[in-house]
Amino acid sequence: MELVRSAAPPDGDAARERLVGAIAGAAAGDRRAFHELYQRTSAKLYGVCCRILGEGQDAEDALQEAYANVWRRADRFDASRASPITWLAAIARNAAIDRLRARGTRRTAPIDDAYGVADESPRADALLERDSDARRLHGCLAELGGGEAALIRTAFLEGATYSELAERSGEPLGTIKSRIRRALIKLRDCLCR
Repeated sequence: MELVRSAAPPDGDAARERLVGAIAGAAAGDRRAFHELYQRTSAKLYGVCCRILGEGQDAEDALQEAYANVWRRADRFDASRASPITWLAAIARNAAIDRLRARGTRRTAPIDDAYGVADESPRADALLERDSDARRLHGCLAELGGGEAALIRTAFLEGATYSELAERSGEPLGTIKSRIRRALIKLRDCLCR
């Protein structure tokens, strides 16, 4: 069986139903249905095999074995118990693990290599907190007068200096500093509520 790295199946009920239908067709011996199933899922299942075995011939062989198992066991699939992709991924995972056990070696790396594996993106709770803080800040800025909010945004979000603000507005530097200071106090009070 030639490895075709197709796009993962689209999300949604229609995609799920197509996969359920393709598995049912394969269970009935329909080679076209099996080919469609392969086209829609091979990239994802190859990824499962690669995570366990690494890229290469072993992963491709495990993928081929997985699809052979799918062909033999398609009649055992129960859509009420599992999603089609979950069922297929479990078969691919098991084929890859069997191949890993058969070769009798485990790929290991020094523990220091794990440092580079960590996901540096912010955690979900940090993202939610940041979004909440941003909404509060924008809400408080909206409560300021239009001119004060514009000064705060220009000074602190765009990085304009007080001198540049004075020059743009035609107001004295001291006046700009006082307006920004009063606006910051109002903003702090709003954020502390």
